[in-house]
Amino acid sequence: MAGRWFDQWRVGDRIVHDIRRTVTETDNLLFSTMTHNPQPLHLDAETAKASEFGRILVNGTFSFALMIGLSVGDTTLGVLIANLGYDKVKMPKPVFIGDTMRAETEVLALKESRSRPEAGVVTFAHRLINQRDEIVCQCERAALIRKSS
Repeated sequence: MAGRWFDQWRVGDRIVHDIRRTVTETDNLLFSTMTHNPQPLHLDAETAKASEFGRILVNGTFSFALMIGLSVGDTTLGVLIANLGYDKVKMPKPVFIGDTMRAETEVLALKESRSRPEAGVVTFAHRLINQRDEIVCQCERAALIRKSS
């Protein structure tokens, strides 16, 4: 188990996740089609070329999902009861095919669960960062996590 129990977290804890991922054209194409998203900016090179970006944009919901996925091993793997919600999702910069992503996490809050004495809620701030050190996606995630005892 790689994740941490609720009682092992402290407000202000920061993690720079080791796993990195270069986004491919296949990632973007499969994710867009699997989710029935026909946005030409994600799928049509000619439309994308004529846009202000000049090339295909990676589907933003893929970027969001990748950010969460990159964080799981160090945060909630093996200890998660449920994700309770995602707030303040922002995408301040675009993601392009060939960008290499990394993620960072900070603990914003800890709250004992009233209904589940064996668990607590950890509020994480996640950031997805490209190879140019630009934040391309960020959010807050509330996760119900088991205690160690």
